Amino acid sequence: MKLHAATAGAQNAITAYGDGYVVVAGQRHESSVIVTAERVLAWDVSEFKDLKSGDFEKLKDLQAEIVLLGTGPKQRFPHPSLTSSLAGLEVMDVKAACRTYNILVAEGRKVAAALLLR
Repeated sequence: MKLHAATAGAQNAITAYGDGYVVVAGQRHESSVIVTAERVLAWDVSEFKDLKSGDFEKLKDLQAEIVLLGTGPKQRFPHPSLTSSLAGLEVMDVKAACRTYNILVAEGRKVAAALLLR
């Protein structure tokens, strides 16, 4: 599905997504990725089952007010012991996380989307 940024000045908008990929600012990503308005970072987590508490520490270091965790094609909740270091975590499937990210970044919110693409 192709998406369009709500504002012309939106940085790192997610412009498309599909099974196993997202397109951020014109660049296609086919492995897990963390997206903020300023940066796109590789996220060394292949699948939901591989998540560890250290993976969420990397997200905490971004100092986002909201972290959107896209858990692949369906919504799955990580164990609370893994996410206890994060305040403002919202869990959803990847498609919902992409749409929500674009809305929040267009509003100027300090948001990070951590997207598991498998």
